[in-house]
Amino acid sequence: MFLFRPDRIRPVLRAAAALLAGGSFLLSGCQNSGFPQYPENYREFAYVTGGVSNTVTVLDLVYLRRDRVLQVGRNPTGLAVNPVRNEVYAVNTGSNSVTVIDATTNQVVSTIGVRQKPYFIAVAPDGKRAYVPNSGSNTVSVIDLDARRQIAVAATGEGPGVARVSPDNRTLVVSNQHAGSVSVYSISETGAPLTLRDAFPGCAGATDIAILPDSSKAFVACSGSHQVMAIWLGAAPDSWRGKQDPALQHDQMLTMLDVGRTPTHIALKPDGGEVFSTNFDSDSISEMSAWTNEVLGTYVIGSKPSRAVISHDDSTMCVTNFGADSVSLYSIDDGRLVAAVRTGSRPDALTFSADEHLLLVADAGSSDVSVIKMQSKDGPSLVTMLPAGDHPNDLVVKSFHTKLTLRH
Repeated sequence: MFLFRPDRIRPVLRAAAALLAGGSFLLSGCQNSGFPQYPENYREFAYVTGGVSNTVTVLDLVYLRRDRVLQVGRNPTGLAVNPVRNEVYAVNTGSNSVTVIDATTNQVVSTIGVRQKPYFIAVAPDGKRAYVPNSGSNTVSVIDLDARRQIAVAATGEGPGVARVSPDNRTLVVSNQHAGSVSVYSISETGAPLTLRDAFPGCAGATDIAILPDSSKAFVACSGSHQVMAIWLGAAPDSWRGKQDPALQHDQMLTMLDVGRTPTHIALKPDGGEVFSTNFDSDSISEMSAWTNEVLGTYVIGSKPSRAVISHDDSTMCVTNFGADSVSLYSIDDGRLVAAVRTGSRPDALTFSADEHLLLVADAGSSDVSVIKMQSKDGPSLVTMLPAGDHPNDLVVKSFHTKLTLRH
């Protein structure tokens, strides 16, 4: 994550990226090469924060080209997509603000002030609120996305970095990097928006968080050590879990799982059965059972693995190798490394396109985005590299359909 990213180098592959980007595919060429054919009103864009250039670069994933570059606040870092409306949010660490981008026009429509040194933003499942941990003020801001303003601030531990909202929109979990702790809050639409329920110490350098699809547990990377903290999230009293056992209504730290050194990112299988940590200083990944809270195995994956993403069918995990300028493809079903694809310099953040025919990788060292085609007769392959702002920090994808205009 942002707070544990290794030192960056100046871009070294910019010329190569520009050359490849100059040959970006038009839609007709993509279709002839086995790319999906989209309806006329389909739109899909990737958004990339450029930390040094103070920009968000918008990439058109239908035509595989750069659409435009938006000026935002200073040192933009984290990004998030609204699941309900066509909006994207960029956190400006140097400006203590959040930029709101309208995805239908790809224009900046608002800037929302928060507290000191925000890095990350989490959007609620209903798209109405967002939560921004402020590492410089030891707080988390609550944003009303309808009114586009900060409506509340809650205290956290020292140096909060990442926040996650549970799928049931009942709980917010915040990792406190400097304090080495995790804060758990109740979310309410009436009264105080956030109420601290519990805090759990003992997670050195707490960073990334994953919450299970049923909202029952959170797994937190303790990046200052070699562990992942597993936390039971208290069930609502009127839920089937809460009724089954009153003790389950309370948060509790379940266990500390021993993984590789410096776990930086937690990847969750969509079915919620297993979670994986990328262990940056062990060149490995660790697989953990979300049901039994135990480590199933630790496997060598590549040099300095930074982040990971898992396919919707739970079969494949893609891992960026920050120290090897590549992405590793790991078969979860087979338990083995099946391929590696070259990228730009210092690959870090990554995500799939909406239908997962493309894997997008933000290359921190070369200031570009590697576009990898996942399905072809020769296996996954690099298609092109699109320019991004200096020091890309994060990227997200937003897809939607526009209203068709009747032609006369």
